[in-house]
Amino acid sequence: MSTDELLSRHRAVMPNWISPLYAEPIELVSGEGCRVADASGRTYLDFFGGVLTNMIGYDIPEISDAVRAQIDRGIAHSSTLYLIRKQVELAEKIAKVSGIPDAKVFLANSGTEANDTALMLATQYRRSNQILAVRNSYHGRSFAALAVTGQRSWSATSLSPLSVSYLHSGDRLRGVFAGLSDAEYIARSVTDLREVLATTTAGDVACLIAEPIQGVGGFVAPPDGYFKAIKEVLDEHGILWISDEVQTGWGRTGEHFWGYQAHDAVPDMLTFAKGIGNGFALGGVIARAEVMDCLSAVSFNTFGGNPISASAGQAVLDYVLSHDLQSNAARVGDVLHAGVRGLASPIVAEVRGKGLMLAFELVRPGTLDPAPELALRVLEETKANGLLVGKGGLYGNVIRMGPPLTLTEAEAKEGLDILAAALAAAHQQAVTA
Repeated sequence: MSTDELLSRHRAVMPNWISPLYAEPIELVSGEGCRVADASGRTYLDFFGGVLTNMIGYDIPEISDAVRAQIDRGIAHSSTLYLIRKQVELAEKIAKVSGIPDAKVFLANSGTEANDTALMLATQYRRSNQILAVRNSYHGRSFAALAVTGQRSWSATSLSPLSVSYLHSGDRLRGVFAGLSDAEYIARSVTDLREVLATTTAGDVACLIAEPIQGVGGFVAPPDGYFKAIKEVLDEHGILWISDEVQTGWGRTGEHFWGYQAHDAVPDMLTFAKGIGNGFALGGVIARAEVMDCLSAVSFNTFGGNPISASAGQAVLDYVLSHDLQSNAARVGDVLHAGVRGLASPIVAEVRGKGLMLAFELVRPGTLDPAPELALRVLEETKANGLLVGKGGLYGNVIRMGPPLTLTEAEAKEGLDILAAALAAAHQQAVTA
């Protein structure tokens, strides 16, 4: 069956709001290391990793062997009505690396479910449905997660089980805090938080949910130290802080294991997903025991932390730690960041991110006007030359990259050459338009 036939069948039975990338979508059928191949046999260097999910890359024996061993035992599922050894072992390891004292772990199937669970815990613990969230954020696809998502293009409904007040994002390219120093930005953000609490809430707010680096938002981030200052205000009111680490976790930023650790403060809850499963459905919440145990009703999870996903998660976490992939993310990330900045393209307004979490924002030459058409051109040009990247940002004009943490310096430089050619083509399009 051809790719065109598969696309036609996809459009016939799948929702029209699920839209594959590219003018001519591709089907990925195999992979090894940091490379994948499509149905035609063409190979690509993967700088997006299934939206930062294939964190270790493809066809990793340690992960395949762990999953195969569990399948060979004949138990793929049992649910949390029974003891699951692999789930307990993984939870113990995650609690140990979380940095949260007296931590307990609830394993789920995705980042959406993890964030939904964290919001449920916070509202139950505080007996309030009032939430603080951040503009330009994205927290998932469920009813509650969409309610705290601060991007109109991803907010499918204004209906909500929550009362949400939004803080300003870390955008200093064209946001209301544009041009401020780090210290000025933090001071004004604290002032803004106090004003929001005094004016748009009833006071008894449950929590703040925030990404240390906004993923779908285009890798926008506040300055280091921001969350320490914010948490001092939250603590005055007993408000919980949920750090959404679905994209920043497991050493991806290079400098720290978790994104929150750049801020010299510890959250009350931390959510994770994506990379820890390396393609297997796995996410979860880490919380202080007092918060995690606050539910007054019985609950359980049918599929979350099932033996196969938990086996994969253990193998992934062990691989990250034993191969010190955090250090690799820092070292190779420096190569990528320096390389993109060195291109000095007139259509690149800003380069953002940390470690192997890199984005650049495309604008029309000589302006700060978002240029989503140039992002599409870069997307198509990189694909044509054997590189897969992602797209995002509030205006759809940001190229996002989150390669596997196993990426080598040679592969980074290979990708930079392709990016340089793609940016040159996009710039040519801009000046001749």
